Amino acid sequence: MCSAGQLNVTSDPRQGVGPDGSRQPAVTGTDCGAGDAMCVGVILGFPPEIARELQEWRASFGDPMADVIPAHITLITTTPTLDWTATRDHVREVARTQEPFTITISGTGSFRPISPVVFVNVEEGFEECVQLHGKLQSGPLERLLPFPYHPHVTVAHDVATENLDEAETVLRDYRATFPVVSMGLYEHDTNGIWQLREELDFGGDTDEAQQTDATRRGGRSSAAN
Repeated sequence: MCSAGQLNVTSDPRQGVGPDGSRQPAVTGTDCGAGDAMCVGVILGFPPEIARELQEWRASFGDPMADVIPAHITLITTTPTLDWTATRDHVREVARTQEPFTITISGTGSFRPISPVVFVNVEEGFEECVQLHGKLQSGPLERLLPFPYHPHVTVAHDVATENLDEAETVLRDYRATFPVVSMGLYEHDTNGIWQLREELDFGGDTDEAQQTDATRRGGRSSAAN
């Protein structure tokens, strides 16, 4: 099981920060939780040793979010929904029909000048992520995005230009491969915290037991302050 339950992040609604910590694409705080709407996100977690290594690199570049955002790949970021049950069932069905696949991350890229983000590329598994995103961002989660979806692993965000340059250079030869067998469904709560609601195995059962298991693994973020 991927360690998506380890995602601990406080969102800044004034700047529309999504569960990946970046500002592209995301909705604003007024959209999240407005009226009867709730906001959700879906991610692929990383094996603990790879997540820890990339987290340490991110901290070395002076990124203050390194301590609260483990490495992961966002599939759906900060998306409002009016129907939790329909959303949950939709994500469960996508997980049920998805086969496990392999991710290889390799080399670096950047969203500059649009956004001050440096990332590690998703090489193997890129198309699977794009296809998963397309399936997820439909039905109750259908929404127009201001930017095309681009799977990536953020390693530096909103730091000094020289730190962004360093991240892009230092990790240009970085490479890691690992299997992906599940995805995490998160809710953005009224306190600005991402709560893991369910960790869903690919091709497996999608019943209430998974929600119980996700809670037992520590779905509540410790980044409340």
